Amino acid sequence: MKVFGIAGWSGSGKTTLVVRLLPELGKRGLVVSTMKHTHHRFDIDRPGKDSFVHREAGAKEVLVASSRRWALMHELRDDPEPPVEELIARMTPVDLLLVEGFKHHNHPKIEVHRHETGKPLLSPDDASIIAIATNDPEGMTAMPGDTPPLLNLDDTQKIADFIIESCGLTGGRE
Repeated sequence: MKVFGIAGWSGSGKTTLVVRLLPELGKRGLVVSTMKHTHHRFDIDRPGKDSFVHREAGAKEVLVASSRRWALMHELRDDPEPPVEELIARMTPVDLLLVEGFKHHNHPKIEVHRHETGKPLLSPDDASIIAIATNDPEGMTAMPGDTPPLLNLDDTQKIADFIIESCGLTGGRE
């Protein structure tokens, strides 16, 4: 399973890019899964649901299943956040795993950068960023120093091409 990341600051458009890439990569015959990191306290469960009651009562894991999907909730409680490698190992193997966030993990990734966010580039301090997808590629060419290849953030096909080539994929169960 190939792992490729989409990194950037909050509000840069990472999720929007991933959502555009999924059907494009699927059209090319690739089976793709995603993993998303969040810095926010989140919960996919709701008070009043049986699964919520199970977790609140102390269950370490709760698996909820139906004829359409299943979800496994694992409570960390006071345990540290697991390393990315451990999370990836839990995923069912597919052709490509797109990892959104986890910007400090060492897997190949594209940085999503929008000048209007006012945030600095991550790439000068992260050798695992192998390209920058930006809404202002012409403005980025004037930047001092070496920058990774620049991709137009609106050109989903070219970004998909870049990911496929970088991962050595050709389409269909690699």
